[in-house]
Amino acid sequence: MSTPARAKAAPERRPLSRDRVLRAALEVADSGGLASLTIRSLAEALGVKPMSVYHHVANKEAILDGIVDLVFAEIDVPPGDGDWRAEMHARAASARVALRRHPWAIGLMESRTTPGPATLRHHDAVLGSLRAGGLSVELAGHAYAVLDSYLYGFAVQEAGLPFEGPEQVADLAESIMAGFDADQYPHLTELAVEVVMQPGYDFGNEFDFGLGLVLDGLERLAAGEN
Repeated sequence: MSTPARAKAAPERRPLSRDRVLRAALEVADSGGLASLTIRSLAEALGVKPMSVYHHVANKEAILDGIVDLVFAEIDVPPGDGDWRAEMHARAASARVALRRHPWAIGLMESRTTPGPATLRHHDAVLGSLRAGGLSVELAGHAYAVLDSYLYGFAVQEAGLPFEGPEQVADLAESIMAGFDADQYPHLTELAVEVVMQPGYDFGNEFDFGLGLVLDGLERLAAGEN
């Protein structure tokens, strides 16, 4: 008598957790922007009922708190034991990469009234690096504000550009210039021809140039305090 075939075991369902919910929310926001992130869309991404999501996050604001904290966790934390200027440059470069990965987060990074541990750790480490570099408490506060103003401002500008990468910018500039005579807008034409349309031009390089100006100014102020 033959033995009945053993029934195939049902695939094991991964249990929900707050971390899994938030990481799924991050993926939804990355794919379709914040407008696409709802409790229903999040539940669909997780393969569960909407009520199951509420067992791990109280509401949409709690989800936003959590995914902003995940983005902060991706940004390099200044160690505070080296040159403060180099640490601020590395931190800004890392933040720019994270914001390019998650452009929906640009306007939310400083908006949360209940920031998570990664957010608080990041802010404390930035201030600690500035203070370890000899900046006074007041100047460290000014420095943090101006650095973030530059960082987020550049991120907004970069996210809104009508081209992606240096290989597209020359074609776009040429297309725009075809719509007017060169002497109609002489300074725009000059910049486009002599800079933007030249081989190797990359708008992203403007980030390091501007950041250097900000750091130069802060360094002079810090030297005046000491």
